[in-house]
Amino acid sequence: MLSDKDRIFTNLYGFQPWSLNAAKKRGDWDDTKAILDKGRDWIISEVKESGLRGRGGAGFPTGLKWSFMPKQSDGKPSYLVVNADEGEPGTCKDRDIIRHDPHKLVEGCLVAGFAMGTTAAYIYIRGEFRAEADVLEAAIAEAYAAGLIGKNACGSGYDFDVYVHRGAGAYICGEETALIESLEGKKGQPRLKPPFPANMGLYGRPTTVNNVESIAVSPTILRRGAKWFAGLGRPNNTGTKVFCISGHVNKPCNVEEEMGIPLKELIEKHAGGVRGGWDNLLAIIPGGSSVPLLPKSVCDEVLMDFDSLRAVQSCLGTAAVIVMDKSTDIVRAIARLSKFYKHESCGQCTPCREGTGWMWRVMERLVEGRAEKSEIDTLLEVSKQIEGHTICALGDAAAWPIQGLMRHFRPEVERRIDAYKASAGKTQAA
Repeated sequence: MLSDKDRIFTNLYGFQPWSLNAAKKRGDWDDTKAILDKGRDWIISEVKESGLRGRGGAGFPTGLKWSFMPKQSDGKPSYLVVNADEGEPGTCKDRDIIRHDPHKLVEGCLVAGFAMGTTAAYIYIRGEFRAEADVLEAAIAEAYAAGLIGKNACGSGYDFDVYVHRGAGAYICGEETALIESLEGKKGQPRLKPPFPANMGLYGRPTTVNNVESIAVSPTILRRGAKWFAGLGRPNNTGTKVFCISGHVNKPCNVEEEMGIPLKELIEKHAGGVRGGWDNLLAIIPGGSSVPLLPKSVCDEVLMDFDSLRAVQSCLGTAAVIVMDKSTDIVRAIARLSKFYKHESCGQCTPCREGTGWMWRVMERLVEGRAEKSEIDTLLEVSKQIEGHTICALGDAAAWPIQGLMRHFRPEVERRIDAYKASAGKTQAA
C-alpha cells in the first residue's frame, strides 16, 4: 500500500484550496527554474529512467515519446497538446486532478513543453467539464500573473503559453489525431499514420499529445528523482497511478495507489469492498469500458499493472475499475457498452462503422436469448475482423468487451438461448 509521503496528488479530494498559494504550500512550483536549468536532455533522460508510461490508456513510455520531437527548431512553432477529453466510461481521474490540483498540470505543461522545445500547450478539455475548465483557466491566469508561464517563464528565458480548448464531448476525440483535427476546427476523425504527430501534428507542426495524469506527475518525478519513482510498483510498471473505482462497491472513489497493487486489496482497502462481500463478486472491468472483463476467479489474484493484466487477456487502460456483483445482468451490461461504441464511432472506417452496429444488434438479441448458438462464433469472428483493422483503436474498444464476455461467460449466453427456445416451445404447444 502506498505511503502518504509517496503520494503525488496530495489534494485529490479537494480538502485544500486549488489556488496558487495553496499549491505552492503543497510543493508545486518549487524552484521550477532549477529543473529547466538542467536542460532538455536531462529532463527527457530522467523521465525515461523513471519508467513512466502514459496514463491515458496505451501505456507508451512517456520519456521515449518526448524524445521523438525534433531536437533542433526550424524557427517555427511546435506544440504540446494535453488530452483532457476523458470520455472513457468509468474514468473520472483527470477531472478531479484539474478540479483540485490544476497547478500540477500547468507546471507539468511548462516542464514537458520545455523538454520538447515547444512554443505552447493546448489543453483540450471535455466540454461537459464546465466547472473544471473554469478552475483550469483561473489557475492558468494565476500562473501568468506570477510570471510562471508566458514570457520568460519562471525567469528561465523561455517563452511558453498555455491555452484551454473546450471540446464538444465526442469520445473519438480522445484519440490523439482526432483530438488534433478537432483542435483545428475540423470534424474529430483520426488521421492515418504515418506521419505521426511528432513529425506533423497540430497545424502541420511537430506535436506531442499526452494525457493529463502523465503531464501532471512529471514535475514531482523531476524533483524527487527518477529512482524514487522507479522504486515504486514493479519493473516496467513503475510509479503511482490514480485508480477510479465505481460500480457495486460500498465506497466508490478515486485513489492514488502503487502500480501492481492486487486488485482485491485495492477494492477492499479503498472502496469498502464489494457490495455484499467479495464472494458476491461476478466480474470486474479493470481499465475502463473498452477492456475485456475479468471473472471473480481471475480477480482474486490479479495485480493492477500493464503487464499483469495483459497476461490475463485484459488491459490496465485508464485504470477505471468497474465492479459488477451477482445482481448484474452481465450480457445486458456488455450490450449497453456495444451501443455506446456504435454511437461514438466516427464512421470513417468500414469495419467500425458497419461492425459496431451489427455487433450491438446481435448483442441485443443475445440479451433475450433470441438467437442460435452458432451466432456466438459468428459474432466473435466479426469482432476479430474489426479488431486491428481500423485507423484508431475504437474498433478494438468495441470488440474487446464482447470477446471478454464470451471468453468467460459463454455458458450464460448459451443458457439464455436454451431458455428462450424452451419458452417458445411451450408457447407453441399451448
